[in-house]
Amino acid sequence: TNRIELATDNDKAEILALYRSMIGGKADWNENYPSMETIEFDLSRDALFVMKNDAGEIIACISIDEDEEISKLECWSADLQPSGELSRICVRKDMQNRGIARIMMKHTFEILRQQGMKSVHILVRPEHKIALKSYSHLDFVKVGECELFGKSFYCFEKELS
Repeated sequence: TNRIELATDNDKAEILALYRSMIGGKADWNENYPSMETIEFDLSRDALFVMKNDAGEIIACISIDEDEEISKLECWSADLQPSGELSRICVRKDMQNRGIARIMMKHTFEILRQQGMKSVHILVRPEHKIALKSYSHLDFVKVGECELFGKSFYCFEKELS
């Protein structure tokens, strides 16, 4: 059975390797992002979660992000504040298409609810069809589009009831 837990310093190298394995994919990651600094920022805020298999290998990770530029976007619903942001959702290639990303997201929804958040938001690249499909299954609503970091994104939001 797989288990979800808060990532620790001991997980850093394995998480970075997982991120690097996604370079060239639809998320448009590269050698500079996400980085070890990104991982350390997430760890410092207790905001990085991993799913491990029975062998203790990390098969997925997700972050509850804090990015002021994204939080300031005008597309987010005023009545659904405060809101949390999900980022860097990643599932090992041999474990994809098994609903693991959705399980990870549902786990973070519960954490955000406990933190008093009314909603959750996420940015996704328009060409990332698998992510778009997954988010619609989780009742995310497309509320806008934006240009950030020199790239185009769709802005998705979900009310946490």
